[in-house]
Amino acid sequence: MIRFLVRTAIFLVSAAVGLLVTAWLVDGFDVSAGGFVTAVVLFAVIQSVLAPFIAKVTARNASALLGGVGLLSTFVALWLTALFGDALTIDGGATTWIAATVIVWLATALATLLLPLILVKAGIEAARNRT
Repeated sequence: MIRFLVRTAIFLVSAAVGLLVTAWLVDGFDVSAGGFVTAVVLFAVIQSVLAPFIAKVTARNASALLGGVGLLSTFVALWLTALFGDALTIDGGATTWIAATVIVWLATALATLLLPLILVKAGIEAARNRT
């Protein structure tokens, strides 16, 4: 149960990092301060549901496209989050959508890889300080 909660927290924080980095770097990609938590949770839930589904469909029908599953699920999750909530807006053409998708995907992937390392290091430091 604890492992599940830690993974969920890491996934939510990595989604938040991805959305914040993209809002900082891409003109036309805006996350409202008031709805930030809603946008993060909505994006993370949609992404976590879509990624396995898209991977399964792709593996069955177009296995050569499996590498793009993360990008495709990120794009669809961004689109649905912008569609169903007021907290995330993406204004601009295809360039804005493509840049936002790539940056959110990359920042989320990096945060998902680095956050556990940071947490383990902090845990080791805390254990050393207790003894």
